[in-house]
Amino acid sequence: MNELEKYYFTSESVTEGHPDKLCDTISDKILDECIKQDKNSRVAVETFASNNCITIAGQITSNAELSIENLVRNTVKEIGYFGEEYDIDYKTCNIHIDITKQSPDIAMGVDIGGAGDQGIMFGYACTETENYMPFAINMAHKLSKRLTDVRKSGEIPFLGPDGKTQVTVEYEGNIPKRIETILVSTQHMKTATLKQVREAIIEKVIKPTIPTEMIDSKTKIYVNPTGRFVIGGPLGDTGLTGRKIIVDTYGGYSRHGGGAFSGKDASKVDRSAAYMLRHIAKNIVANGLAEKCEIQVSYAIGIEKPLSIYVNTFGTGRKTNQEIIKIIEEKFDLTPKGIIEYLGLQKPIFSKTTNYGHFGKENLPWEKVIKL
Repeated sequence: MNELEKYYFTSESVTEGHPDKLCDTISDKILDECIKQDKNSRVAVETFASNNCITIAGQITSNAELSIENLVRNTVKEIGYFGEEYDIDYKTCNIHIDITKQSPDIAMGVDIGGAGDQGIMFGYACTETENYMPFAINMAHKLSKRLTDVRKSGEIPFLGPDGKTQVTVEYEGNIPKRIETILVSTQHMKTATLKQVREAIIEKVIKPTIPTEMIDSKTKIYVNPTGRFVIGGPLGDTGLTGRKIIVDTYGGYSRHGGGAFSGKDASKVDRSAAYMLRHIAKNIVANGLAEKCEIQVSYAIGIEKPLSIYVNTFGTGRKTNQEIIKIIEEKFDLTPKGIIEYLGLQKPIFSKTTNYGHFGKENLPWEKVIKL
């Protein structure tokens, strides 16, 4: 690629009221409650939401005593769904629960410290932003978070919980130069006009969030392009745990192994290894060893150590990829037990990760910068 070649890259985010994120949040709330009572809990919980009905299914092996129905209703209320006419009602929604224990065939490998599943995981970091995230997904998350904040604070009183954001960034070479397009779709009360919604979103969501130097006269802004977004949440579209894996990671800017995060305890390397690889990639970049870094590992169920480690610094490395792999192997324990101990993943911290990205947030253990 020519160093000054111009191209566009787009990432999206969703609010916590989006039906898929509603499901992710419920799954992680159940996980955290299990871990709070029993740090050795094994949890793999999926949530499905449609119309005014929520289904919880999966496996839990734990000494925790919990009321899943109460957890579900409280989570729906916390997100802000109150009426089944336009979304879902936490008081009256139907809840179906189908929970079993972890398969003994899986437990046999996990009990001795092996990975809870086979699979491939990726971690990524770059210098585009202060939190070492790609610029497009970072902006999309900030817009989604702001959309929720102004709704919950009452600053924009006519918004509903469901919403999506999308940001298209113009690059020259590897440098984000400007924002080409901003798209915000937000649920609203039927009394609000499109003009009211558009003006409020531009003034109270977009302008306070996006750096002014990244917007110019050619930047296109779209707000609710269909003209109306009253029906939302599971009444407007079904929700399912694990369906926003690109939103959860790097907005498509880095590869993804395919495994979802929410509702899974840390013995599932889909989640824990992805967190560890983000930590390692971030610190490779933060320590000046590269400007971009992508790492992949692979695991086999029941086997402790990764089957492979791959590193790509996209020509920005100050050491060779093999030298960086050697640093990783010497510095970090990539067994499931080692990752869980290093990152402290037997604590009920997972609800903090669910919305607005699992990476790039302060105060999460895998975001800590260390000296390599």
